[in-house]
Parts: sequence; C-alpha cells; structure tokens
Amino acid sequence: MYQPFPGGAESPEPAQATVVPPSITRAERAMYVGAAASVIGIIVDLTTYSSLQNALAKRKNKNGQLLTHAQVVDLAHVEVVVLVVAGLIAAGVWIWMARSCRAGKSWARIVSTVLFAISTIGVFVSVGGGALTAGAATRIYGFVVWIVGLIVIILLWQRTSSDYFEGSKGAARY
Repeated sequence: MYQPFPGGAESPEPAQATVVPPSITRAERAMYVGAAASVIGIIVDLTTYSSLQNALAKRKNKNGQLLTHAQVVDLAHVEVVVLVVAGLIAAGVWIWMARSCRAGKSWARIVSTVLFAISTIGVFVSVGGGALTAGAATRIYGFVVWIVGLIVIILLWQRTSSDYFEGSKGAARY
C-alpha cells in the first residue's frame, strides 16, 4: 500500500523530455568536426616545424642581432608546446560546447558565439600576415576551422535552436 509523505501531495510527474531539434543536432555534429579539426590542426602545426624555425631564425633580438641557433631551437620548442596545448584545449572546448548546447544550456550558445568572435579576429590577423610564424598551411587550415565555427554559429542561432534553448530554461541548469 502506498502512503504519501506527510504534507505532500501526489508523487511528482516525471520531467518531460524535450526533443532536440535538427539544428542543434547538426550544430553538435559540426562541433565534433571542429574538435577533430583542432586535433588535425596540431598535426598541421607540427608539419610546419622547419618553416617555424626559419621564421624564427630571421627575427632579431632586442639588440638588433639575429638569434643564435640555440635560441631559435629553444623558441621553436616552446612554440610547438604552446601549439599542441592550445590545440588540445580547443578540442576540449569544442566537445564541452557540443555537449552543453545539446543539453539546452543557453549560456553555451553565448560562450560559443564569443569564442567564434575571438576566433574571427585571430583568423583575420593570421590571414592578413599578422601572425609572425604561421606558415601558409597553418593559415589556410585556421580558415577551414573558422568555416566550421561559422556553420555552428548559424545553426545555433536558428529559430528552432532559440526555441529549444528557451524551452530548456525550466530544466535543471547544471
């Protein structure tokens, strides 16, 4: 025999699962492509190691002299480590945003948009020649990853996506 908790009413209704719209599903898939592209980007960066060293060898230090071979090698190693770590962090952020958007967390859509804006600035600086050591392959690949991000942002801001995020506001937010 069922006895309700004193002072309580009927047992609560189970939460109704919201249907994930196709635009969110496509955005999620595109974000996973972005994560894979970030990992592939690490490989692209590693294949341009010799051009990185050549670019560093042409730089001058504070005294106006060219860098020594040891300084060039050390700087190249540091930059490779930074590129690998940044690529792994980028892949992790792509996956985190994909899962959070699928869960209907509206903050994830906003964070994704802000990250895309930052990426836009970085890509245009790189393509315009502002990146000191970026080779042509790195610049082109950065633009390809930016296109994936653009597709994601377009999908995340469609009407069906907005309705999904609005409908998820009553759900658990953590």
